[in-house]
Amino acid sequence: MLIRPALLADARDLASLGERLWRETYEGLIPPPDLEGYVAEAFGPERQGEALADPAGRTLVLAEGGSLLGYAWLRAGGPAAGVPFENPLEVARFYVDRTLHGTGAAQSLMAAVLAHGAAAGHDGVWLQVWEENPRALRFYARAGFRDVGQTVFLVGALSYRDRLLVQDL
Repeated sequence: MLIRPALLADARDLASLGERLWRETYEGLIPPPDLEGYVAEAFGPERQGEALADPAGRTLVLAEGGSLLGYAWLRAGGPAAGVPFENPLEVARFYVDRTLHGTGAAQSLMAAVLAHGAAAGHDGVWLQVWEENPRALRFYARAGFRDVGQTVFLVGALSYRDRLLVQDL
């Protein structure tokens, strides 16, 4: 398994992977019209290409053979309210294929995220995670993140309470 920066040529595969993993995580938990609207807005080769071309962003992919099996989309820039860093790095998305859960792949990808953040001069990393996702909350706690409050994540017309998690670098 290889962890590497995503390339513009990965946009189509990344769009497909991102949509599939997002659906697997939230289908049945978010009303279909809101879920479909979010997927249409957030994923797609054009949207992924824009994210990959953004100089403030970085996407790391977990690849095996010719297949992408996970990714972390990172964004530098302004922090969310409650983030205690001067130069933070946001983990905007972090997903690993279910077939890799429990294998250490997610831990390896997170280690690459933290190494990238430190090497790029960030003083901390932050992310938000839905408070109703106990598996993710446990993973981030084991990875060294601490809870500093709550925030809101909008999907369609609905707002969901997320936990705001941070880690010093």
